[in-house]
Amino acid sequence: MKMLLYGANGYTGELIARLASTYNLKPILAGRNEEAIRSLANELNLPYRMLGLDNPEELFDALAEVDLVLHAAGPFQKTALPMLEACIRSKTHYLDITGEIPAFELAYSFNGPAEQAGIMLMPGVGFDVVPTDCMALHLKKRLPDAEALQLAFASEGGGLSHGTAATMIMGLGEGGIIRENGELVKRPLGHKGQWVDFGDKRKFVMTIPWGDVATAYHTTGIANIETYTAIKPTIYRLLKLQIAFNWLLRTSFVRNVARKKLGKMPMGPSEKALRDSKSFIWGKVTSKNGQSVETSMTVANGYTLTAHSSLVIAKKIENGNFRAGYQTPAGMYGEKLILEVPGSKWNPAT
Repeated sequence: MKMLLYGANGYTGELIARLASTYNLKPILAGRNEEAIRSLANELNLPYRMLGLDNPEELFDALAEVDLVLHAAGPFQKTALPMLEACIRSKTHYLDITGEIPAFELAYSFNGPAEQAGIMLMPGVGFDVVPTDCMALHLKKRLPDAEALQLAFASEGGGLSHGTAATMIMGLGEGGIIRENGELVKRPLGHKGQWVDFGDKRKFVMTIPWGDVATAYHTTGIANIETYTAIKPTIYRLLKLQIAFNWLLRTSFVRNVARKKLGKMPMGPSEKALRDSKSFIWGKVTSKNGQSVETSMTVANGYTLTAHSSLVIAKKIENGNFRAGYQTPAGMYGEKLILEVPGSKWNPAT
């Protein structure tokens, strides 16, 4: 199978490129920064090509030569559309590592054309949303008549990459999203908060617009979904004042200031930070009569998990294990998919 890794010069893209040989995959490295791509390709003895997303014919020609593209260059609200269109035209399988709700909904809108082209579209093959998607399906199986789903994650150690931070800057002042009665509904960021038990740790979490608000609905059919992340209670209380300054956060001035500060930051967590960090996942489902089931799991840090899980799924496609159309990770490969990723384990109470 010929595979193209787009955005290989980014922090997560490089992690994927360096790990690919572990899965006996030799991707073509691609991106806009020719110097960085060439240097990495020469180091890893992999082919490469300079490739942008603003020339549809050039992009089509590149994808027509491969069977699969693993898209790792966000923010995906800006980059997913040209790649999806080129994949449909060239009949190339599409994977990406997004966690952005609009990007998931965009990919879903291509379900029909993807089925006709005989290709699979699977956005969110990384930390967003593989572990939480597997959690959602696991809980749905334990409580089949569940009508509400809550998912939360927390990280210990590590930090942000430039790509993740850039996506967060795009969302400044935009608020949150939940799924209510099957529909995506806007809510203030952190409109709900609670303490949850992640196994050996209890943390305070608040609602955020995580990708599962889009994907878990397709995986489980549960119509009411909220997603949370850990945050200090003091910061949560300050966020309650956000309605007064969201307009300011949405201005070009504030976002440009944030981008300039981002440009002075390291590209992502250090190797030591990655080694010393991990993540925790929690989920709870509730039925109409009030019955509930909850559980938790521990996984690798988000970046390491993303590198492994994206390649695990790419390898499955190489082996012919795919289904045409829009698919979610757990919906396609089951709740045990996460256990194929090193460092993942359900907590004892599961």
